[in-house]
Amino acid sequence: MIPAVPLKVLLLTLLPLSWASLPLVINTWAFQHATSTAWNTLRSGGSPLDAVEKGCGQCEVDRCDGSVGFGGHPDEKGETTLDAMIMNGDTMEVGAVGDLHRIKNAIGVARAVMERTKHTFLVGESASIFAENMGFVAEDLTTNTSLDTFTSWLNSKCQPNFRKNVSPDSSTSCGPYKPGVVLREKQRVQHLDVHSHDTIGMVVINRTGSVAAGTSTNGANHRVPGRVGDSPITGAGAYADSTVGGAAATGDGDVMMRFLPSFLAVELMRAGMDPTAACSTAIKRIKQHFPNFFGAIICANATGSYGAACNKVPGFTTFPFMVYSLQSGNPIERTVECI
Repeated sequence: MIPAVPLKVLLLTLLPLSWASLPLVINTWAFQHATSTAWNTLRSGGSPLDAVEKGCGQCEVDRCDGSVGFGGHPDEKGETTLDAMIMNGDTMEVGAVGDLHRIKNAIGVARAVMERTKHTFLVGESASIFAENMGFVAEDLTTNTSLDTFTSWLNSKCQPNFRKNVSPDSSTSCGPYKPGVVLREKQRVQHLDVHSHDTIGMVVINRTGSVAAGTSTNGANHRVPGRVGDSPITGAGAYADSTVGGAAATGDGDVMMRFLPSFLAVELMRAGMDPTAACSTAIKRIKQHFPNFFGAIICANATGSYGAACNKVPGFTTFPFMVYSLQSGNPIERTVECI
């Protein structure tokens, strides 16, 4: 006679072995507090969307590296504005905001766009008014730090900046600018400040394989007012598909958005590529055209395997990212060598 097998044991036996790696939280950079917040949200019964919102929101509160949240990276007018997005890998719904003024919780507004409208992306002053109508508190996003950053930039004749082919010469002047002679732009190897344009990008997968992804950033330092980077753009800043996995990117968004690296990485994983190889391939695609770009990407598949890749340039040879899983038991900082 075959002995009876307890139902719980039977169910565990039927689950794929790779699910032992789930749930999983992975995010760009060594933002441990954000990782822990997302993990705790998930483990206390929250959805992957809840975890992404709370994790990225924690970075907004902590002002991670000055590159996320209020009071950092002012534009040419000295104003800090925010970009964010969130994606549900079960339903393929997305909410995003760009050039958001006066509202500190950008990832929360992005989720409101997804859940309170039939749209995907709201920008600028209209996005801010929408947020206020949805109950988000309007606040000044300026701090002494952002004011000091802006003042120092003005005193340095607005260097560096993002203008080109204008008059007066943007390398020696603050403008105002008008169209100038169009010159052939030469790519230059630069010693980078890796904190000049960063993002928290996060992918969360629960124990049953549902995936969510999101981003939050205050954009590139001294950007032209109105600029929106890659972070809130679906497939560029992040992408999630619960049948495959998720990915999120960080770095020079003006270059990276042209290649949709997060979407590409997920599609490569869909085709059977492991997460590390998918990340590397997405980086190499950009590198073919812009060998000196600054950027990195994290990838995770729906069974809990993960990887990362970055482009090697002077001043940026390794990339740290955070991982939290049942196997790690704690938020663990991982580092990948750039290619």
